[in-house]
Amino acid sequence: MFDRSFIKKIVNLAVYSSAILTLSSVSNVSAGDNEVRFALTDNAALWFDTGTAIAGNRSIAIAQPGVRVKFSGDSNTVHTRTSLIFPTGAAGMPHNDTKHSDGGDDVTLTTPGLYVFFCSIHPFMLGAVIVDDPNTTGLDLGSSLSLINGITVPSSSDLATRLLRTFFIATNPDNWQNYASNKPWHITYPNVDVRVDSGVVNLPEMLNARYGNDTPLAALQNPKTPAVGEVWVATEFETTSGKGNPGTVSAVDGSSWQVTRKVALPSIDMNNPHNMWTDKDQTVIYVTQWFDDKLAVFDRQTGKLIRNVSVGESPAHVMTLPDSDRIHVTNNGDDVKDSVMELAPLATEVLRTINIGQGNPHAHWMSHEGKTMVTANALFGDSTQYNFHTNGIDSLTKVGGEFSHPLAAGMMPDSSKYYVSNFLDNTIAVINMDTHQVIKHIDLLKDYDPVAGTISGPVGALPVQTPVSPDGKNMVTSNTLTGTITVVNTSTDEVVAMLPCDPGCHGVQYGAKQGGGYYAYVASKFSNRLLVVDPDPNNDGDPSDAMIAGQVGLFAAGATKLDDTIKGNPGMGGQGVLPIPLVYNGWVQNLPASWSDQLTPAQRDPINPIK
Repeated sequence: MFDRSFIKKIVNLAVYSSAILTLSSVSNVSAGDNEVRFALTDNAALWFDTGTAIAGNRSIAIAQPGVRVKFSGDSNTVHTRTSLIFPTGAAGMPHNDTKHSDGGDDVTLTTPGLYVFFCSIHPFMLGAVIVDDPNTTGLDLGSSLSLINGITVPSSSDLATRLLRTFFIATNPDNWQNYASNKPWHITYPNVDVRVDSGVVNLPEMLNARYGNDTPLAALQNPKTPAVGEVWVATEFETTSGKGNPGTVSAVDGSSWQVTRKVALPSIDMNNPHNMWTDKDQTVIYVTQWFDDKLAVFDRQTGKLIRNVSVGESPAHVMTLPDSDRIHVTNNGDDVKDSVMELAPLATEVLRTINIGQGNPHAHWMSHEGKTMVTANALFGDSTQYNFHTNGIDSLTKVGGEFSHPLAAGMMPDSSKYYVSNFLDNTIAVINMDTHQVIKHIDLLKDYDPVAGTISGPVGALPVQTPVSPDGKNMVTSNTLTGTITVVNTSTDEVVAMLPCDPGCHGVQYGAKQGGGYYAYVASKFSNRLLVVDPDPNNDGDPSDAMIAGQVGLFAAGATKLDDTIKGNPGMGGQGVLPIPLVYNGWVQNLPASWSDQLTPAQRDPINPIK
């Protein structure tokens, strides 16, 4: 049983609204056995679910030293239970259960401090335990915190508190940026005192002093120049009344910038739609269901389901080969080497599995002539370069450390080099495609002091998607921790610009701008806004003047066509982005005339434009 000092401390916790919490609502610990139970689920913000809330958050538990943390499964796919953050030197850390199940393991925590667990397949899944010494004042976070990638910082440092703030945003939908509400953005933190290296501080006072609160949200504003076609966004956390699983796919018209359609596919209970691609005629949408084992195919114009195909655990990204229109899906949850699935055009049949020499690939990219696929192998710190002409592996290249967590690949349109974002290393590896050697690591934190928090240049932490523009002149990267967009000049591989983004900044793809040039569309997990970036407003090849050209809401409006009633998290969970038509080199040349005729000569052949 808890001793009196610990009970008194917990009973005195209050939610941000100052309502007093009861012991049962903050303790998540079974009476008498000092045990925390997390159920791993497919539900947005309840990925590690204790069943009871602290300040609106069901993913955090408070316990005494010696607590046994048990993970159980309530998910349609597999997960890991991995230590992201833990007290420096804590016994038994880091914990890294990579058995690719949906639970069933446990870990005992004895050292006081903050422990944050995540799924290394689905890295926005977060759960936390504060192991508190009842004989100290304030809840113990630990004087020093370590990350699984080896970084160690004081618990009062900017990096530590920025990560803590991100946890409270990610795991409580009420803390997400809601552009449909017309209210300032308010983040609720538990109103508790915590012990850090500098002493005892009040948690919300510390976080609010550093990062602010009740922030007015910028007004949505359409870009002045329309786009060609439309933009589809995987609004992965939006819920509807006819489904048990979260997720819709939302279409935005590039002329009106209105959400014209939302596809929930209730007949298959579509589960966490994550990324999309289309066929050469732009008639269907392929969408991966990241918390399942299926690829859904639906008609782009009507939203009607065509088929739902089993492909493998946690399918993350999907692309076609530009020469054959064959489909390739990365099975992010499969730890076997044959973890990329090849399907016939329109997904009429599964053709084969492809051996990439490694498991757990996340985002891949294809070369313009259909010869090469490059993958980011998330759990192994490497990248595969696969040759479709020889049906073999050209290289398996180390792109980061053991826990660098490669997430996404982008490729130059002439297939000269490619890029891999290292999520936990906060770097982008640049790989020569002829020599298969890493020629540079772009350090996204070189202008950031993780202790003081000072920023002296463009910064990006926890980079995710990083495509290269169709003309090969720039690369836009989404950075989920800092909520920033970084822009790289691909001729120098230097970061030349930084733009503001929303919390959980995640998905990026390029589409055609009317009259010439390109937009980069950026979606964020914990926001319902799509940012339209003009990476080269002057069309001079220099992306240092990149700008936000517009801000578009992803929630349904009166004219939005629906196949199910929206229930919650309106327009939230922006992840994969798919502009129609596809205008990347290799794909753009195969467009039907109805789409190609809307493009300029330079857009129709981006690296050898017709004069």
